[in-house]
Amino acid sequence: MQNEGWNLEHTYTKLPEMFYRNQKPEAAPVSQMCLFNHELAESLGLNANKLSVAAGIFAGTQLPYGAKPISQAYAGYQFGHFTMLGDGRAVVLGEQITPSGNRFDIQLKGSGATPFSRGGDGYAALSPMLREYIISEAMFHLGIPTTRSLAVALTGRNVIREKILPGAVLTRVASSHIRVGTFNYAAAYGTQEDVRTLVDYCIWRHFPELEGLEDRFHLFAREVARLQAELIAKWQLVGFVHGVMNTDNMAICGETIDYGPCAFLDVYAPNTVFSSIDTEGRYAYKNQPKMAAWNLAHFAGESEVSYFWECYERSWLQGMKNKLGILNDESEDAALISELLDLMATHKLDYTNTFRSLLSPISELKNWQAKWAARLSRQPQINITDIMNRHNPAVIPRNHRVEEALAAAENGDMSLTHKLLAALSKPYQDNAEYSQPPKVCGNYRTFCGT
Repeated sequence: MQNEGWNLEHTYTKLPEMFYRNQKPEAAPVSQMCLFNHELAESLGLNANKLSVAAGIFAGTQLPYGAKPISQAYAGYQFGHFTMLGDGRAVVLGEQITPSGNRFDIQLKGSGATPFSRGGDGYAALSPMLREYIISEAMFHLGIPTTRSLAVALTGRNVIREKILPGAVLTRVASSHIRVGTFNYAAAYGTQEDVRTLVDYCIWRHFPELEGLEDRFHLFAREVARLQAELIAKWQLVGFVHGVMNTDNMAICGETIDYGPCAFLDVYAPNTVFSSIDTEGRYAYKNQPKMAAWNLAHFAGESEVSYFWECYERSWLQGMKNKLGILNDESEDAALISELLDLMATHKLDYTNTFRSLLSPISELKNWQAKWAARLSRQPQINITDIMNRHNPAVIPRNHRVEEALAAAENGDMSLTHKLLAALSKPYQDNAEYSQPPKVCGNYRTFCGT
């Protein structure tokens, strides 16, 4: 219906047909709304009141006005090995044009098999769809570029994995779903002209200031490198571990995409791996910058890798200085930060709470805090509390809190999910209940359910 606010365009289908397939979502046996993001809907120009009860649209049963659903083709280096992929359980309904003129893909995830399903059923279970909703919204409120979640709808369909699970569809919103893996696919299966056409489309969509420039292809690669570097730096600064940084899970627009086996650090341990399938630690927390550079080398060649590192190191260092309230530059700042992180690892300190509490005495950091105080004395003397509190979150999606919310939701109780989302929407406000780490930090494991 037009009065629901849909304003969909379909520019991606102007690309060569190799990049997509027309594909309708599979109708759900039963459509029931589970979660709906009113704030996001309104920012997209949608009628939130009408759509919050339009479960059929978000379960895949009813197409919104103007939709022309497609599944996108792409490939990817999965744990270093090239594989043909594509949207195996997702369809893009179209590109919503907002009242301010911005363009966002609207995608249903878990809506049934596509030509790229490779034998899978194309469905998704409730718990991983809720996980993506929770974590992506947390990232948004932390100020980290990310896809967002508009809705989760139950389908009334049983999904068979290790056990029988309730089926659900996530509606994901992204600046685009064009991935590094989309370029891997074009290079492997298309022509040079196909690659150039894809680049020009991405420039038109994401980097219009480069249109028509003679060296636009080089400048495009540098912009992607910069956005990737700044994104990974932001991940590191909040202790986020993506878990599966294959090239098909890295968006060229610089948004975090595909929240599968992701999690946040509790205890600071650089070697931390949460993903059950990452048995070699390829995508461990400490390796994320290196793996982003590896991905970039398979996107634009080695020529942009040094630029990536330049951008990453600058972004990370500035971010760390913000977390420590350091306002000017000194040559030993990097060493001071490195010493702090080494002490945090040695003493197994909580990553988030240590930064939030640095202005209070911490016995394990007593000597370091004296050096830090001396460093702060050599800059303009202002109250740094507000600065540090704006850059050090008090609330992150603690793994134990996410798990308890998901477990309750699988049993029909959404109250913990709503409560957790409310806390995550204000990450820089002190919150005694949601800032506490688990009583026991065991070997937490996550799984590729999304």
